[in-house]
Amino acid sequence: MAPETGAIIGAIREAGTEGVHAAVASAKTALSLIRRSPVHQRIAWLQMCGRALSSASEEIAALICEDVGKPIRLARFEVKRGVEFIEACAAALPQINGEVLPVDATVPGTGHIGFTRHVPYGIVAGITPFNAPVNLLVQKFAPALAAGNAFICKPAPAGTRTALRLAAMFTEAGLPKGLFNVVTGDRETACALAAHADVSVVSFTGGTEGGDALARLAGAKKFLAELGSNAANIVLADARIEEAARKIAGAAFEASGQQCISAQRVLVERSVIARFLETFKEAALALKVGSAKDPSTDVGPMVNARAAERVMSFSEDALARGACAVLKPTREGAIVSPGIFTDVPQDARLWCDEVFGPLALVMPFDTVEEALALANNSPFGLQGAVFTQSLPNAMRFADEFDVGALWINEASRFRLDLYPFGGVKRSGVGREGVRYAIEEYSQVKFIGILP
Repeated sequence: MAPETGAIIGAIREAGTEGVHAAVASAKTALSLIRRSPVHQRIAWLQMCGRALSSASEEIAALICEDVGKPIRLARFEVKRGVEFIEACAAALPQINGEVLPVDATVPGTGHIGFTRHVPYGIVAGITPFNAPVNLLVQKFAPALAAGNAFICKPAPAGTRTALRLAAMFTEAGLPKGLFNVVTGDRETACALAAHADVSVVSFTGGTEGGDALARLAGAKKFLAELGSNAANIVLADARIEEAARKIAGAAFEASGQQCISAQRVLVERSVIARFLETFKEAALALKVGSAKDPSTDVGPMVNARAAERVMSFSEDALARGACAVLKPTREGAIVSPGIFTDVPQDARLWCDEVFGPLALVMPFDTVEEALALANNSPFGLQGAVFTQSLPNAMRFADEFDVGALWINEASRFRLDLYPFGGVKRSGVGREGVRYAIEEYSQVKFIGILP
């Protein structure tokens, strides 16, 4: 169903166990044929996929816009980022090296040679969410292929057309058939894929409850997960306040806040909170709310009306618990306008859970110790942000803020694909990012020789 119009786009077949078996069989056949493929061949395949995506960038961006409701400007940026990520994996592959080990450091090893190399796992299953149907798919596919694996994707229903188009496009461009398969559906198919005995790695991006369920089904196989978040952004009094407010507004509200590292909890030193709130509200009001097809839109529709209803329930819960709406959100169909709240109690859903929508709370603190305690008062720990001009304070947050990644003087939604990205606590396990992801999708093999 199209988020903006409510029109039916099409029906999605639940592949289920039968479809998963067929995809796994296809992947196993492909692996048997490319088992000895040299590194330069995998580089060529990646480069070919990057060119194919680049040439179809406007078509794919339009699919994202229609199916997910992401504003077209942001959808175009996502496709461009996807192309660049695939190219970066191709460029990084020659640097994924093994090492020679000094096995003669022990007496029994005298005269022996030992070395390691990276080898593929086999079949990698990628279970991807709706909010970035290109980027979060290629973040799994490209490094899995680079490492020499076959890939099976189970996209979220709203990302299905995009995933199918990418798989067809890459195969048409010359990627060996079976190296990129797509199975469609929802929970039944995701569960069958995670549990399949011939799937060696499961990589999931989505909610924490879903991650828990899939991890249990996956069992002893390798499981990578990027899960929930309610990202804290901390503003100290010595920060560039207006700049921080504008950056955090974009991080909280653009793309309807439907990103795992969208700013949700904003902690501001009490002495500057009034000044921060003034600019923060102005920046939120300056964002254009409207049609996803308008290139000037910043906040378009959410993925569906149910998601919009869920976000509004967070607002209602906060207000019922005594919160104050500095900027009250409104809803029209699947579109929710930005909402800013103060005086939000820590038992409110807006503090405790992941809203995954364009709402943010602002809370004061008096000391660095209090800011750290508030920031870490969460089951999640994906990516956070701190705004300060003090290097000692920045380094203290680097040491004591419980997140997998931290930015100083950039908001929590700022991300580059070259660094290791992933969470701690209930935000997941494993790391994405070009080289780090390739290493996650490969295993180290030791070879010892007595000449």
